[in-house]
Amino acid sequence: MPTTENIPIKTAIYIDGYNLYYGRLRGTSFKWLDIVQLFQALLIQRSQNEHLEKVNFFTAPALANFATHGVASVNAQSAYHRALKKLHGDRLEITNGTHTFDSKGTLLPAFTSGQPYNRTNRVRVWKLEEKKTDVNLALSMYRDATKGLYDRIILVSNDSDAEPALQVIRQDFPHIMIGVVMPIHPPKPGSTVNRRASGSLSNHSDWAITHLTDDQLSLAQLPSMVSTNKKPILKPEHW
Repeated sequence: MPTTENIPIKTAIYIDGYNLYYGRLRGTSFKWLDIVQLFQALLIQRSQNEHLEKVNFFTAPALANFATHGVASVNAQSAYHRALKKLHGDRLEITNGTHTFDSKGTLLPAFTSGQPYNRTNRVRVWKLEEKKTDVNLALSMYRDATKGLYDRIILVSNDSDAEPALQVIRQDFPHIMIGVVMPIHPPKPGSTVNRRASGSLSNHSDWAITHLTDDQLSLAQLPSMVSTNKKPILKPEHW
């Protein structure tokens, strides 16, 4: 008979894909990231008998008109999602939000170096916004907590907008352990830190990891070719 000590602790991961990409992956060679493998390795390193039951990935489809590589960016994201699902099946769930923009442009104050803020000096710009990701992530965490699916949940984000979700889960389900992994670059000695770890998220968690290293990301890359029953999925050339 298994004892309480050796029963695996059910754990789920909730990833803000937008925050992961712009906070840690953009401009690196680690975009072809196996998010399931990455966090499986993290749990093994923690050595607390945590079993990774589910990885929930919240993102939004790329828009060719605004993406750096146009249609190639859209195809790259699609290939990435298909590769993840092919390798991990139901263990991974991808939830898509949307992007919105004002087709007539949005007026924002212009920045002039050395000059004070002037709200009357405005320029019209394209303002692209991701919608629904924060809400989808928060609802998913809370609904899973309500159903009693997991003993521990781990949020992957450095966005303080997630603070209310962690706060109510802590209040309503105090038996659930909460972890936070902040997808930002490790600080370099002597350099100015551009993005700081969110203290508001740490305050509502039992533990927090404040950065992801190059080694961690490098060791958790998808195969450059993922076989399928049809055409194989290839890592995008510009990734």
